[in-house]
Amino acid sequence: MDRLIGIALIVVAAASFATSPIFARISYDAGANPNTFLFIRFAIAATVLTIIMVLNGLQWPRGRLLASLVLIGGVCFAGLNLSFYTALTLAPVSLVIVIAYMYPALVTLLSSIFLNQPITNPKIAALFLTLVGVVVTTGLDWGGQYLGIVLAITTAVIYSAYFTFGSLSIRKAGPVPSSAVIFISVTIVYGVLVTIQGFKLPTALSGWIAIIVCALFSTVFGVVCLYEGLKQVDSANTAIGSTFEVVGAAFLAILILGETMSMSKIIGACMIISAVTVLGRGEYKTARVRNQ
Repeated sequence: MDRLIGIALIVVAAASFATSPIFARISYDAGANPNTFLFIRFAIAATVLTIIMVLNGLQWPRGRLLASLVLIGGVCFAGLNLSFYTALTLAPVSLVIVIAYMYPALVTLLSSIFLNQPITNPKIAALFLTLVGVVVTTGLDWGGQYLGIVLAITTAVIYSAYFTFGSLSIRKAGPVPSSAVIFISVTIVYGVLVTIQGFKLPTALSGWIAIIVCALFSTVFGVVCLYEGLKQVDSANTAIGSTFEVVGAAFLAILILGETMSMSKIIGACMIISAVTVLGRGEYKTARVRNQ
């Protein structure tokens, strides 16, 4: 049952992450630039989690564990966001998303090689449905520039390392302490970037509201759910379940931004949902065998 709850938490986290591009678009329309948006977003998230740490008397990670979480935040988390959002300016969005969301395949392989996690038949089936579903949902446009493609691949590689190796430190530290350290590290990195490039704050109230809601819902709530899920489910299954974000982003774009939904996107979305279902059934069977 705990593993099923873990899958559910991962899907919920993915759904919350899917709202961040919507809030980002609203913030950009109000005058903010990406680096300023990301800096304020993570600064608010870090502050909220720090308050939660203090009020609940939680212990801050120390020593090597603290160093690993700082590395995860300052290098992996900040790096994958920077490479992803830069890639979107250099190559078609659909192509970047397809390449970036190839990371579940890399996580499955890395987990098998370095963490001795088995590649089961349900995991293979879910992985196949996920990869094909992402391609069908987003479509393919091969007109991207070389640098954009390289940055998209970089995003997938960093995300894979983040899920595969970062999950060990996150499980050990706990969801709230690990999130707090990671967000503080990310805030420092983006603080340096906006100091160099200059702040561009929202000029309308809607922009500020978008950033605050993104920080609280898309960031704090989403990441805590993700890390709680990581405590119950292995990193490969977490990566596969997280691709539900693609489906969430597509539907929100239709509802809020007025984008159209083609039949291919509907089919692709159904494939990704099927992948999460297959994954959940596989986890349920695994849990039953272990409890016998």
